[in-house]
Amino acid sequence: MTLDLSTNFGGLKLRTPIIVGSCPLTANPQNRIALERSGAGAVVLPSLFEEHVIAWRIGNGGSATEREQRLIDRITGMTRQALVPNVETYLAMLNRASVQSNIPVIASLHGGTDGNWLDFAGELQDTGADAIELNVHHRPDNDYDKPRELEDQVVELVKTIRTSISVPLFLKLHREYTAVSHLARRLVSGVQGLVLYARDPEIDIALDSLKLQSKWGMSSPGVISPTLRALMSVYGHCPAMPLAGNGGIGRPEDVIKTLLAGADVAMIASAVYREGPDVIRTMLDGLTQFMECNRVCSLNELQSKRPMEFTSEEDRLNTIEGLSPTPCWIGVSNGEHVIQGDRWGHPVG
Repeated sequence: MTLDLSTNFGGLKLRTPIIVGSCPLTANPQNRIALERSGAGAVVLPSLFEEHVIAWRIGNGGSATEREQRLIDRITGMTRQALVPNVETYLAMLNRASVQSNIPVIASLHGGTDGNWLDFAGELQDTGADAIELNVHHRPDNDYDKPRELEDQVVELVKTIRTSISVPLFLKLHREYTAVSHLARRLVSGVQGLVLYARDPEIDIALDSLKLQSKWGMSSPGVISPTLRALMSVYGHCPAMPLAGNGGIGRPEDVIKTLLAGADVAMIASAVYREGPDVIRTMLDGLTQFMECNRVCSLNELQSKRPMEFTSEEDRLNTIEGLSPTPCWIGVSNGEHVIQGDRWGHPVG
């Protein structure tokens, strides 16, 4: 049986459905070569931040609004010494990647306000980006009077950036929206795909200093239930929207479930950090074996076998069943059988 693992994600023709997401690994030319050889369908470069674009524009004689100047003042020495310290470094990295790679290279922009900085997406396209990923970072919730305003901001950001590029635009969403499936319908004419979801730093409280701490950690493999639910919801409500599943995809079965849930591609990063580029080949081998066992010849055919989304009634019944403990531990006391715990080992009675 001849298998076809190629897919189309929002206009990008990919040889496989695995994309290596935005992370420091993709900044290194040797890493990109290794990822490509292992079977990656595309790579997303590390993010270029709104603040850096504004600083670049000012450095080239442009003016800054009061708000933009506040953003510039926020750039610390740590930011300047980061992996991508400025626009010039980013453009050089993008140009090198586009010349060296035989798979699509996706540039990443990260910001949260409307403005001229979004026009810089055109520079990324001209430098060689095959697509643009926009990672939206929102202002604090108390800056919005209504939840709808947050979604309105996303729609406006998309409209602005869309006017400056002709390559595909992928929007990487966070989890704070009240109804992602409805937002997807508002965005279907403006973006070529959604990435569900963007990672956030882990938040903790230091008890010795009573201060907030944040750190980036790797997502654990197999914890993809929230992603699956989101994919099924958006796909069921807006099947025209191309989707990428992101977060917790670390095993072949995670890739298969992601594709069956409604995604066109699976986006990975933590798995590569843990196991190296060869994890991509492991995932593709598992996907191939699954397709062979189920006599599926292409990803299009696999997608045709997607299960339907739960109806609200089914979802409610599953919730009730899951929260109704079923006694299952039987013990003996004074010669009589007694129930000792429920299915999870919680004592009952």
